[in-house]
Amino acid sequence: MPTMWLSDSQKIGVAFCSGGGFFLIGGVVLFFDRAMLAMGNILFLIGLTIIIGPAKTLLFFARKQKAKGTAAFFAGLALILLKWPLIGFLVELYGIFILFGDFLGTIAGFARNIPVIGPYIGLLVDRSGLGRRNAELPV
Repeated sequence: MPTMWLSDSQKIGVAFCSGGGFFLIGGVVLFFDRAMLAMGNILFLIGLTIIIGPAKTLLFFARKQKAKGTAAFFAGLALILLKWPLIGFLVELYGIFILFGDFLGTIAGFARNIPVIGPYIGLLVDRSGLGRRNAELPV
């Protein structure tokens, strides 16, 4: 089996991010359960910090170009913790789209290689124009 290019600590970070994603999906499925959404956000932030390191994480969120996305993400997290889970999730989703929107082309390119549904995803990507973005990497 081929080895991954991630170090052991980065693999743990991927596990935290995946757990955060599962908690976020679970929180949405359970009608915006506040505890699940908050746990998903915390796990995602911990995982991101472990994957790219604390200094790069701080630089990523503190970039001037990403200030609007950072403010929306953390405002959404605060709204979730202040018992406004639906509005907080929507605000946070906007922040995530602003922060990680540059990755959509990369994710779409990866999704084209999925065996059965890849060609259909490629068709959707070509129609929406996600694959043609020439944005710089955020890290």
